[in-house]
Amino acid sequence: MQALKRPMPVGIEDFKDLVTGNYYFIDKTRFIRELIDTQGKVTLITRPRRFGKTLSLSMLQYFFTLENAEENRQLFAGLDIEKAGEKYMSQQGTRPVVFLTLKEVRAGKHDVMMDLLVRVLQGLCMRYQYMLSSDRLSEEDKNNFRRLLELRGNEADLRLSLCSLMQWLEAVHGKKPVLLLDEYDAPILSAWENGYYRECIDFMRGFLGSALKTNPALGFAVLTGITRISKESIFSGLNNLKVCSVLSNHYNDIFGFTQDEAARLLAECGAADKVAELARWYDGYLFGSAEIYNPWSVVQYLDNGCEFRPYWLNTSGNSILKDLLTKVDRRRQKELEGLLHGIGVEAPVMEEVVYSDLTDSRDALFMMLMTAGYLKPVKTWKDEDCAEWALLQIPNLEVRMAYRKEILGHIVPSQGESLLRDMLRAMTTGDTEEFSECLSCILRDFVSYHDTAQPESFYHGLMLGFSVLLDGKYQVKSNRESGYGRFDLAFFPLRPGTPGVILELKAAGSEEELEERAKEALQQIAEKEYCAELSRQGASDVWRYGIAFHGKKVCMTGTQE
Repeated sequence: MQALKRPMPVGIEDFKDLVTGNYYFIDKTRFIRELIDTQGKVTLITRPRRFGKTLSLSMLQYFFTLENAEENRQLFAGLDIEKAGEKYMSQQGTRPVVFLTLKEVRAGKHDVMMDLLVRVLQGLCMRYQYMLSSDRLSEEDKNNFRRLLELRGNEADLRLSLCSLMQWLEAVHGKKPVLLLDEYDAPILSAWENGYYRECIDFMRGFLGSALKTNPALGFAVLTGITRISKESIFSGLNNLKVCSVLSNHYNDIFGFTQDEAARLLAECGAADKVAELARWYDGYLFGSAEIYNPWSVVQYLDNGCEFRPYWLNTSGNSILKDLLTKVDRRRQKELEGLLHGIGVEAPVMEEVVYSDLTDSRDALFMMLMTAGYLKPVKTWKDEDCAEWALLQIPNLEVRMAYRKEILGHIVPSQGESLLRDMLRAMTTGDTEEFSECLSCILRDFVSYHDTAQPESFYHGLMLGFSVLLDGKYQVKSNRESGYGRFDLAFFPLRPGTPGVILELKAAGSEEELEERAKEALQQIAEKEYCAELSRQGASDVWRYGIAFHGKKVCMTGTQE
């Protein structure tokens, strides 16, 4: 890769900084044209984190705001929106704009969150202090405005603050303002994670409802977030809400890079030969019918000299996945493990999230994972009752690595991960004694007797789950035909000259039967010629293991072919 001629816009969320800072960037100003053409009163756009939501709203702010209108017009010179014609540019610089982001309004306690919100609102109001000198505001309105500026407002003032601010702006300017609300659901997600969800929802219902539902001063509003909170929870009675989710085709190519945009950016940076590998790592998201790259990861990749790494995993917001995984039952765990091995999950579409359902509903869990960016809807359909369903899969290698890390953290706590790595290293190098010792320790320390109530499926799922640490080195196949039967688990090496591995698992009726059952399993591998497919696909050698389980006890025999 050649040296970059311009800086990559890592962490740049201000549109003016992006345009004037000589950064590489993808022109997304067609969003303005589409918004004008299809404008609803209130538009909610949900996308995963780090897909450019804040930058997009910043772009709208600079376009519509009355403030510094002539100066801001230069920011759009030569861009798609200017090329679209005067029909659109005539709306540039014509409205007061209220741009508020709630992404940092997160706290462990409700009172701390409210204090943060008060200070964010104070900072917002300080931008409009000029209204205090306007003769178009009554003294009562000015006094109410001062209470917000001086942190003297009561809870009623706070609930009505957005609505009041827009009404004051309309009175001063004679034009209905635009409301741009970024990460509207961040406080709600924080409240759910920290145990004060009901208090937060109660406040947000009034805070947003007064601004969006019963506010005659509202011109139009654009909201962004990760999830669509249940209408009954927060948007009750809001009949003018237009929702553009990851399943919608509205604005489907605005947030993130399309395949053409990613290829063009790589070509500009002298990395056109990396397109295929870039797609494997960061492509694969589906927003409506558009295939989208993760923009944060692509920018980070180029900024780091074309080094492929899981950049998105280091961003904030993965706590929801961690929390959900600590509460899953065995059935859900097996489905999550199956996703790692390319097995899709079918789930009914439930785009409105009721947070209280997340730990009780299997379907709510998978819908949340879809909206948060961990799964993509490969296809959707309606059943005979007209209920919508989606087939969900992991979008790319980067997200698979997130799953691998988080699922392992659920199956075996972090203090056991080094033991698990030792076990897999022993398994793939033919060290039967260490393999057996490590597996015995894991069963003793991290598995409950209650888990072994259905031994055949449990031990099979357990070993399959452990195998995710070998991702990138082996292709794992489960219950496949080979030779004269069906093996339990086989590990097909992805690198030439690497031994393969085959496991046959048995559940013993007692500890006394363990050794006999382990030998029986190893003999079955030989008699059924399970190694045939591994050898046919080029494995240099095959390590064969017969493993018998009883409760937390294990016995193993192994040999090489």
